[in-house]
Amino acid sequence: MAAAGGSVFASGFPPGIPRHSYPAPRARRLALISSTQRLFAVSTAEQLPSAPTSVPGPTPTTEGELGQNRRHWKDREPNGSAAASPFMEDEGSELEGKKRLEDFFDLAKDLIRSAGGLPRWFSPLECASRINNSPLLLYLPGIDGTGAGLASQHKKLGKIFDVWCLHIPVMDRTPFTDLVKLIEKTVKSESHNSPNRPIYLVGESLGACLALAVAARNPDLDLVLILSNPATSFNASQAQSLVPLLEIMPDQVQLTHPYLLSLMRGDPLNTLRATSEKALPPQEMVAELSKDLLNMSAFISVLADILPKGTFLWKLQMLKSASAYTNSRLHAVKAQTLLLISERDQLLPSQAEASRLYRAVPGCEIRRYEENGHFLFLVCLPALSLSLSENQEDGNGIDLVTTIKGATFYRRGKSQDYISDYLPPTHSEFIKLYESSKWFNDMTAPVMLSTLEDGTIVRGLAGIPYEGPVLLVGYHMLLGLEIIPLMTQFLIERNIHLRGIAHPMLFPKYKEHGSTLSPFFYDAFHIMGAVPVSGANLFKLFSRKSHVLLYPGGAREALHRKGEEYKLFWPEQAEFVRMAAKFGAKIVPFGTVGEDDIGQVVLDYEDLMKIPYYRDQIRRNTEGNVKLRTTATGEVANQDMHLPGVMPKIPGRFYYLFGKPIDTEGRKQELKDRKKSHELYLEVKSEVERCIAYLQDKREGDPYRSIFSRLVYQTVNGSSSDIPTFEL
Repeated sequence: MAAAGGSVFASGFPPGIPRHSYPAPRARRLALISSTQRLFAVSTAEQLPSAPTSVPGPTPTTEGELGQNRRHWKDREPNGSAAASPFMEDEGSELEGKKRLEDFFDLAKDLIRSAGGLPRWFSPLECASRINNSPLLLYLPGIDGTGAGLASQHKKLGKIFDVWCLHIPVMDRTPFTDLVKLIEKTVKSESHNSPNRPIYLVGESLGACLALAVAARNPDLDLVLILSNPATSFNASQAQSLVPLLEIMPDQVQLTHPYLLSLMRGDPLNTLRATSEKALPPQEMVAELSKDLLNMSAFISVLADILPKGTFLWKLQMLKSASAYTNSRLHAVKAQTLLLISERDQLLPSQAEASRLYRAVPGCEIRRYEENGHFLFLVCLPALSLSLSENQEDGNGIDLVTTIKGATFYRRGKSQDYISDYLPPTHSEFIKLYESSKWFNDMTAPVMLSTLEDGTIVRGLAGIPYEGPVLLVGYHMLLGLEIIPLMTQFLIERNIHLRGIAHPMLFPKYKEHGSTLSPFFYDAFHIMGAVPVSGANLFKLFSRKSHVLLYPGGAREALHRKGEEYKLFWPEQAEFVRMAAKFGAKIVPFGTVGEDDIGQVVLDYEDLMKIPYYRDQIRRNTEGNVKLRTTATGEVANQDMHLPGVMPKIPGRFYYLFGKPIDTEGRKQELKDRKKSHELYLEVKSEVERCIAYLQDKREGDPYRSIFSRLVYQTVNGSSSDIPTFEL
């Protein structure tokens, strides 16, 4: 997408994220560890875990030069290279749906062995080591009440949150309002202890009602709500019909438990399809399906212990009162809220409820999952994708950390800091993004050239300085299409993570009606570290020695008109030179070519403004965004947000040329002079234009510019072979 004064992707992950583990004194730890086989710390509402002390964390994992073997780089284990990994450490969140279900029932069995007592918090020991100043996350369970719903994600959540889970014993009959008061007491106490950090309330179904009720009663507290299929719609659900059925059903009959388990497992056809896709021999496939059936019978037995008839009936009746109580107080909710909605929820009418809650709760955002049922944390979730569709399935279940990162809902202070609060992608998150955009990389077969210190142009990115701060300044092709190959290639070949200075339009509050793009589209850019354009953010990135991607032409350049291909729309005044000189950053000008081989603009801004419907849409989109360059004049000041009509072409090829790095080290005083800084600014602009002209000329001699010639080459030499280009 277009950016004004910047781009949309990421860089400069520091050598390691500081980590802290939180051991309690030995006597205290032994008192908190349960007597069951699975280890977790437990506290009552009156006796919560004491504040932990911090100790140094482990040395960060490193990965070597990924570009040494591009065909297999994503499958390699981290090696002992001195280069720091640009990825956040993976923590075992990539689990299949069946494994997630097993984790849930394993932990649930441990928790319900001691069925008595009052509702209480437990903190999983998998969450023992986390980054500095991690906010508190309180998990509020659904009708199962065990608090085990995030069992398979504890380790990953525990890296960035202080995780406490609410456990409601099987035979407990605490009313909904008393549960609200219990949670409220904890929230107030922890808010008093850490007034500058937010408290996250993650609730599903009944737990979502608890979170909303607490937020409504405490509008002045800094709360972040993440709600999965809230039960505020219970009065309009088919689940109400279970109440009279349970009242007359004999205790020995357990018809409801297979039904609930089927909802937890998701669509059985998906399970069967996932098994068949493994291409197992018939005997092994039958054995695996048989094992699933045995597991299912065992799960039903545990589910009967979790929700015996009396408890299940009590929880359904509680849902009715919870829905009424919460709905009467929605107007008082002021907390930042993220709704996770299943469009195939067979238990609650969650799809319609999302629209109602969106209108009722200010500051609310929505993520919809078309292929999922009620239990989002246990069954399939569409993969994170750069495409506009969120219907792709990866079969791994929802990754809550990835969801929070993508929605930019992670913060450790009172306000969002896109630099200090940013969590780099894990290796697996990047693989998903890479795989989802691989078709585009294959279609455009990008050629990347860089310039060494002696002026020699070479294929690859060897000319890019590895040590930051580095500022890459270039031309924004139509719709910013050059960003996708650029970001992935820097990570694959050089282990460099780019941070893009981006237009605020990539950080909107998702409007359910009025946005032409899926919020998952924006989430991909957030995962990769896009930063809203501002001088303060550029300052912070330079101070962290990051590799920063900047497009001075911004939205005007990326949303250009017919006949304006490869024309720069830079402001008259220098915007970045003195900031780069302050930190001694190296400036790398670059040009990109290939948009005219992908598509042709047939309806541009001028055409769209003549059509009333599109004119109104452009005005609405533009008015809803932050105004940039309000003092600028000329074409660069025109930042109206629109989507031009583009007619696709038979794909050609993308070409990139990174010019010789311009070192500003030691020129801080010199470049304070406006005239000198402007001269350097014009030099950078001229170099970008030279790179574009060089590529336009040289691509005429590329025998593999056409996708057909590339297909023939790969047919002969193998699909993974590097495709040659013109002579340098």
